[in-house]
Amino acid sequence: MRVLVAGAAGFLGSHLTDALLEQGHDVLGVDNLSTGSLENLKHLRTERRFGFCEQDICDPFDPKGVDYVFNFASPASPGDYMRLGIETLMAGSAGTRNLLEIAKKCDAKFLHASTSECYGDPEEHPQTEEYWGHVNPIGPRSVYDESKRFSEALVMAYHRYEKLDTRLVRIFNTYGPRLQMNDGRVISNLLTQALRSDDLTIYGDGSQTRSFCYVSDEIDGILRLARSDEHTPVNIGNPVEWTILECANAVLRVTGSTSKIVFLPLPQDDPSQRQPNIGKARRLLNWEPKIDLETGLKLSLEYFRGCIEAAG
Repeated sequence: MRVLVAGAAGFLGSHLTDALLEQGHDVLGVDNLSTGSLENLKHLRTERRFGFCEQDICDPFDPKGVDYVFNFASPASPGDYMRLGIETLMAGSAGTRNLLEIAKKCDAKFLHASTSECYGDPEEHPQTEEYWGHVNPIGPRSVYDESKRFSEALVMAYHRYEKLDTRLVRIFNTYGPRLQMNDGRVISNLLTQALRSDDLTIYGDGSQTRSFCYVSDEIDGILRLARSDEHTPVNIGNPVEWTILECANAVLRVTGSTSKIVFLPLPQDDPSQRQPNIGKARRLLNWEPKIDLETGLKLSLEYFRGCIEAAG
């Protein structure tokens, strides 16, 4: 196939690009580089089956015929989407529509990267795909939450009204190489701080929970969904729940760091718990993650050490 990956220079987009090329597909990567980095794609400079176009998906463009469209184009870390709030909302609305129109014109399949943030600060635990969420539509996180929720509605509308062959993946916390060093997410923050022997910063008392999926497991689940016939949302994430404090202690064990843990005020609307129910993915995709948190942290160390050395 000839595949369009929007957001190809980002963390997940670049890993997805690699996996698609490994499967023998031709890939056109599109990214406006507002949060992505060409460093994530530098190993593909001589790959003849890969092409790259610096392009904002909010502006209409013509990729000249594709068989599959993967939409991974959006700021995704809290620091980025709060800095680029309007751009995030536009990526999830005008940008998603432009990509859906490309898929319609090309008679291509479409997979949209949604997020566990659609559940907000959930009142159902763990979260199933049938749960509608508990989201503050005007809070500081709403630029991301609501852009993704609107995107889901738009994707389903194109499926229902335009008969487009679509899929929706709700991605839970994912980590691994190519995650930005200072992007404000839990794993990147804690690993960077530990490797620098800085204090490990925890927001609140550390009792809030997250579920961390290593990137290779996440991509495997996404590709299985892409090959399936499922059109409604599917959770892809690791169902093992960790408190943030437990995660910080795991980072200390893996790095051997003597950093201290310090506690800072909890940001507004920060979810108190997050854990996917992956029964649907198990049943429909025969998928579940294989890599536990401490193994994944060890697999990530070399990359983060390299980032720290490069930053001086």
